[in-house]
Amino acid sequence: MKGAPCVSAAFLLLLLGTLEAEPNCEEVKKVFQMRQIGPSKWLPATPRSGSDLQVCVSKDPTCCTRKMEERYQAAARQDVQNLLQTSSSTLKFLISRNAAAFQETFQNIIRHAENNTKMLFRTTYRNMAFQTAAPIRELFTDVALFIFGSEINVDEFINRFFDSLFPLVYNHLINPALTDISSDFAECVRMARKDLNPFGHLPKLMTSQMTKSLMASHMFLQALNLGIEVINTTDHLQYTKECSRALLKMQFCSHCHGLTNRKPCMGYCLNVMRGCLANMAEIDRHWREYIRSLEELSNGIQGTYDIEQVLLNLHLLVNDAIMNAQLNGPKLSAMVNRACGHPIRKPAQSLDYQPDPYSDQHGLKITHKENDETLASRRKEFVNSLRLYRALYGGLADQLCVNDLAAADGLTCWSGDDVVKSYTRQVVGNGIKAQSSNPELLQGKVIPKYEKWRPTEKGSGQIDGDDIQVSGDCDDEDGCIASGNGEVKKTFKTSEPGLPDKKNRHNFVPDDVDTTSRAKDGTNSNKPGGGVIVPSGNVMVILISLAALILSW
Repeated sequence: MKGAPCVSAAFLLLLLGTLEAEPNCEEVKKVFQMRQIGPSKWLPATPRSGSDLQVCVSKDPTCCTRKMEERYQAAARQDVQNLLQTSSSTLKFLISRNAAAFQETFQNIIRHAENNTKMLFRTTYRNMAFQTAAPIRELFTDVALFIFGSEINVDEFINRFFDSLFPLVYNHLINPALTDISSDFAECVRMARKDLNPFGHLPKLMTSQMTKSLMASHMFLQALNLGIEVINTTDHLQYTKECSRALLKMQFCSHCHGLTNRKPCMGYCLNVMRGCLANMAEIDRHWREYIRSLEELSNGIQGTYDIEQVLLNLHLLVNDAIMNAQLNGPKLSAMVNRACGHPIRKPAQSLDYQPDPYSDQHGLKITHKENDETLASRRKEFVNSLRLYRALYGGLADQLCVNDLAAADGLTCWSGDDVVKSYTRQVVGNGIKAQSSNPELLQGKVIPKYEKWRPTEKGSGQIDGDDIQVSGDCDDEDGCIASGNGEVKKTFKTSEPGLPDKKNRHNFVPDDVDTTSRAKDGTNSNKPGGGVIVPSGNVMVILISLAALILSW
């Protein structure tokens, strides 16, 4: 009897060892079905040898099969994909909502400005109202087309408006005794407008103000659309083989041991995610520059760069231009006679009444800015909200581990091979360079040199390997958490950044606005090795071009 307790203790130890070696596959089956990872028939009824497994290898019996392992790998990638999209969804909504709101605001301003100009002729130059309706409509159609991205020339469409206006001013105000003028004479007057300069400096002043304000608004909308494109690109990533295997091992190999509720250790998660998202970390500097440049652009849109101020007061410049022509009427009349000859009068029309083009628009009235809710204040509010996301890409891997993937400090966790109290391997920093010593992804391989994955586009705005400086700085304030170092940041130098193709340039260059640089989306696909996820578009080229564009103008 004295030996009985010893036998019982030995039996218990044997039983515990059996339980550790023989995982319970029922819980694995429940999770596999609940997550809809694959059909339950793929799961073994009892633990089996895992000799056919490629990633979740184990000398002990396992609950996994080769088909399960393949589905687990797909599920791991999808989990990270969903987390990436969730992490950026608020930012994407912020930019998308504001892009739509600003576009609608610009459309409203254009409509009000058009109404203001129509009202000018209806109230002050009523006899010209019918004939000016088409030129006014064409003018503001061109304004809208320019702001929303069409390649048209501001100087051309403003001159076209004043060319159309001058024959009407000549006929109705300078020589009002004429019953009518022939189409040939009217065309001659139109063609002579630039040489005769009846409107003084006003057309040039309008061109200058319109160019500045329209270009600023156009660039602002383009910048917002670019931000959305960057987020869409980084939301959809291509996984390398090394990364896919590392994600599988981190998230689901524990299930093969029957451990369905063990999260990976924090350091382990950081190594895997910093490796998989190494290229995302490289975007960090350029994303920060994008937000900073957008802020500078927003702050610079004042005075003659403010579309709200310029367009809603455009009718005043038109009125000043007409008054200038009236004051110089006799001189202009003599100049027209010399250039085009004396007007040929047509017989008076039997019906001298022309319909009022605005008779059915009872709501027309001059619009003025009457409150403090201006575009400037709305832009400032938006940019202040956007600044909260300036560290998104630099700290994304850390954010996913801390918020979603890894076990909290002090809890037992999955190390990739077993359940442990803490992760003991080296934790590397963010960025491509730091991954050369990543113990979870490289397995003795060497990260390719930067030249292997850097943008290779040449031409205007060249980016060359000699123009890249790599440092090991990491800004703790901006999301470099946990241990490790080797944060990579790059400085790009371009002599003529972001120059467009000739067909994409506007042909006007105002005195204080450089419009020769435009953002251009690169199309090269980068293909690094060594376990990183690669953006499907050339995001860095996009961001560099945009930053250079905004800063240069």
